Order: sequence, then C-alpha cells, then structure tokens
Amino acid sequence: MAAFSDVECQSVDQMVDLKGHPVNKALTGRWKACCFLVGYEACERLAYYGIASNLVVYLTSELHEGTVASSTNVSNWGGTIWITPVIGAFIADTYLGRFWTFSIFSGVYIVGMVCLTIAVSLPALKPPPCTSPTVCPSATTTQVGFVYFALYLLSLGTGGTKPNISSFGADQFDDKDPAEGVQKLSFFNWWMFSICFGSLVAQTALVYIQDNVGWAWGYGIPTASLVVSATIFLVGTPYYRHRRRSGSPLLQIVQVMVAAIRNYKECLPDDESLLFEVSFKETCIHDPQTRLPRTSKFRFLDKAAVVGKANENSEKLAALGPWRLCTVTQVEQTKLVVGMMRIWLGTLLFTSVAGNSLTFFIKQGTTLNRHIGANFEIPAASLGAFITLSMLILVPVYDKFFVPFMRRVTGLNRGITLLQRMGIGMLLQIFAMVVAALVEVKRLQIARDHGLLDKPQIPIPMTIFWLTPQYILMGISNTFSEIATLEFFYDQAPLNMKSIGTAIYTTNIGVGLFCSSLLITIVHKVTSHNGRKSWLVDNLNRCRLDYFYWLLTILITINLGVFIFLAKTYHYKSQDATTATVSQGNESCVELQVTKNLSSH
Repeated sequence: MAAFSDVECQSVDQMVDLKGHPVNKALTGRWKACCFLVGYEACERLAYYGIASNLVVYLTSELHEGTVASSTNVSNWGGTIWITPVIGAFIADTYLGRFWTFSIFSGVYIVGMVCLTIAVSLPALKPPPCTSPTVCPSATTTQVGFVYFALYLLSLGTGGTKPNISSFGADQFDDKDPAEGVQKLSFFNWWMFSICFGSLVAQTALVYIQDNVGWAWGYGIPTASLVVSATIFLVGTPYYRHRRRSGSPLLQIVQVMVAAIRNYKECLPDDESLLFEVSFKETCIHDPQTRLPRTSKFRFLDKAAVVGKANENSEKLAALGPWRLCTVTQVEQTKLVVGMMRIWLGTLLFTSVAGNSLTFFIKQGTTLNRHIGANFEIPAASLGAFITLSMLILVPVYDKFFVPFMRRVTGLNRGITLLQRMGIGMLLQIFAMVVAALVEVKRLQIARDHGLLDKPQIPIPMTIFWLTPQYILMGISNTFSEIATLEFFYDQAPLNMKSIGTAIYTTNIGVGLFCSSLLITIVHKVTSHNGRKSWLVDNLNRCRLDYFYWLLTILITINLGVFIFLAKTYHYKSQDATTATVSQGNESCVELQVTKNLSSH
C-alpha cells in the first residue's frame, strides 16, 4: 500500500476558518487568538461570581430564606450551572461546532442576567423588609418563581458556553508543532489566572456594591460585563481556528457499549489484527480524528470490534452497522472516556466540600466583626477573594518556577503528572477543613463567653479575618487541583471529544454541588431525629458547624485514599495514540498497518 503525502493528511488535520476553509497557520490561533478568549473569560467570570459569591446572602436577606434552604438552593443552582454543559458539549461536537454553540448560548446567558437584574431591582418582585430580626414576610410564589426562572435561564446559557470556551481556546494550539505545544502547556494555567482576576473583582468591588449601594447596581454591572465579554469574543473571530466535527461522540460511545453487549458471546481473537478497523486512507481523509492502537484495558469493550463469522462475506460485514460492529479506534475512544469516569468519581467528594466556601464559610462571616476602622465594613462574601488572591499569586509562581524546577527533577514536561497535582490539592483541602473546624470551635466559644448564643443579630467580637486561613488554604488547594482537573479531562479526552472532556469536568463540579446539597439535607435530618437539635439551624451561634466540618474532614480523608488507588491504576493516554505515526526526519504522514479493512474482504 502506498503512503499518503504530507499535504494530503495535513489538509485534513489542520484547522479551518468559520466558513470551513483552511486557515493560515501564521495568521491565526496561538496567543493571538487566545488573548480574546482570555479577555472574555475574565469579564464573564466577573459576571458569574458577581452573582454566585453573594447569592446566599441575597436569598436570606431579601427573599427571607432560612440557612439550610438557602444553602441547598445555592448548591442546587450551582450544580445545575455545572451540569448543563453536557448539553452544550453535545450540540457543539455534533451539530453546530464550538463557535456557534457558544455564540447562541451567550445570548441566552445575557437574557438570564437581564431577568435577574430586573428581579432584584423591582420592589414588586421582592417581599417587604423584615419588621424585626425574627419576623420576616415570606416571598410570594411569583416573586420566588421569577428569581429562580432567571437563575436557571442563566444556567442554561452557561451550559453552552462553559464546555466550549476553554476547549476552543486549547484548539488554537497545534499539538504537532513543538513550539505551539509548549505554549499550550501554559494555556490552562493562564486561563485559570483570568478566571481568578474576574472573580477577584467580583468578590471585592461587586460584593461591596451589592451590600452597600444596592442589589440593582450590584447585578446590573455583572450584566454589562457579560455583554462586554461577548463583544470581546466576537471581535477575535478572524483569528480563530475551528476544528471540524466528526459526528456525535456520545452516540459513538453508546454504539460501542451496545455492540460489545450484543457480541458478548464472541471470543476475542489472539491476533488483534483481526479486529475491525477502517483503512488509514479513509481515516485520514474523511475523519479529523486519528487512529488509536488497541490497549489491554477494559477488554470486554473489544468485543464491539470482533468481526466474527461475518468476515467470510463482505456484504454481511457491511450490513452489520455501527450498532453491531465498531472500529478499534471507536472502542479505544470509549475506553478513554470510561477511564476518565473512574477519576471523575474519585474527585466527586472533594468538589462537594469545595462548595462550602460559597455557603457556610460566607454565613460564618456574617456573624463576625467585619469592621475595618470606624466606618468601613467588609462584606462577608468578600473573603472569597482570599481564594482568588492565593491563586493569582501562585499560578504564575507555579508556571514560571515550580514547573521548570520539577521538570529538571522528573523529566516530565508538566513537572509532575496531572493526577499527582490533583492529589496535592486534595491533601491541602483536608488541611483547610481542619482549620475551618478549629476556627469554628473558637467562634462558638467566644459567642458562648459573651452570651450571644441566642442573639445572632449581634456581631461576635471576633474579627472576620480569623476565617482567612481556611480561604487561603482552599485557594492553594485550587491552584493544584482545579487547574489540573480541567486540564486532565481535556487532555485525556479523545481528539474528537474535547468538548465532552470539558463537560465531564464541569459535571464533576455540578454533581459535587448536588452531593453537597444532599449531604446538608441528610446531616440536618439525621441530627434532628427524635427531637434533637440539628447541627445546622438558622441561628449559626446554635449550629454545630464544627461537627459538620470534622465529618467532612473524615470523609475526604477516606476519599483521598480511594483517589490514590485510582490514580495508581490509571493509564494515561499515549501521546503516540493521538496523532498519526510521524517519521523522525519530517512530520509527514506514513502508512499505518490496517488491522481489518472492509475492502480486503
């Protein structure tokens, strides 16, 4: 068989412009395109965290929800925000592509933000103010309904933007170009840096405006920021590279599962070349994905590629269809996703615990002395800025100093593996919860000593800065775990499933927040059983958050052990499996051995 020329293969593998034409590599992509995307992300995160950072305070102070109800509602909304990206990823990879999916859902996102700004601005959409600390009129069904309609419309909009913007940014770098490959290694670090910058402004300036100027301005500014961010994204259109779509990746996964089950009686051949695969010519020309060699993990799925008795007749082979016979490449892509899902499960509880910084950490802050000087009062939600500041400081340090140092020690391009980086972050999160529990013990002791257990409206004479260590530790933890988790799910996803890989990352956060909500509900019900006082009540001075934090510490310590086991048994995707075989002298495509070609029958 003849080898294909360099031009033939690269004309397929290279990126295209918005109209589907080949792009000029020198004029598009790289940081020239990513600067627009990073600018978008900074403004969009300002909008998102401008809502999320102080939402629990709005629900309790303006809609008059209780502590447990507001915490669970914030967690449920946050969970939805991070799960809807599965929808956006499916639409992008199957139908519209990342650019158009992102652009359309950005419009939905903006409409949701406008509705939310209206909800917090019009008096008719809010209940009357409390007449006393214990007497607060309940919000009507219409008032509650409109607020949550806006919040969940907003979450639908983010479903189309979150999974596509970061993977679209990573697409701007050519993995086959060594120079661009090095730039891509830093992309996710600086991507997280832009997120931190936007969230820092939200957690400081915007939260202060919400608490001291008004909710209308506090939510109106994030809405305007979102419009600006969408404009920035569109301005960069001429510089973007677009990856060709190759059919529904989720459908391909389901087909492999079904085919493996239907072929469960078939025996795997000793000669793996007897497994079904299309020719390299067809792969190179018609499909942007590249061939993947067979691996020994999850062997049951290999049955989806067993030709069986049909190899005696080419017509029978062609008639089997993808629901009975899949290629080795399709099977290996499914194996990669299955392997990633094991890590997904191993990180779920840690994501759940991280949700506490948006709820109970903030509620703790509302009970403490928040004054600096005589006249300035720090918004409780602004302490979240310490998470962001920690990351803003550490991300450049990690990228410029830690990675080069560890690279010399380990010989790895990233310095340490992605799973090692995630594990370090998880260990730091355990320390953060231990500190949070000890600080809560101190807070309750001071409240008891000053007779404030039943006077939640009076600030406890303990500065809010007692909470900064737990926030800083969470920020350091995120510098390791959050960035590594995002990069892991993108990097390990098959080439034609990058949006799905990013969506797996977002669903990890979403399901984790739902688990956080479920855990709060379970703890509340179990601890209040048989008339006992719940650990989690509206009066935080009567809460036992310290017990709750110790419980979380025990759970995530156990989970860390499980994660270490999963990490040790995980097999990283081979770099050679993601690209066509490359010759040593030039990067020309060469012929790959065909394992089982339909044309050979």
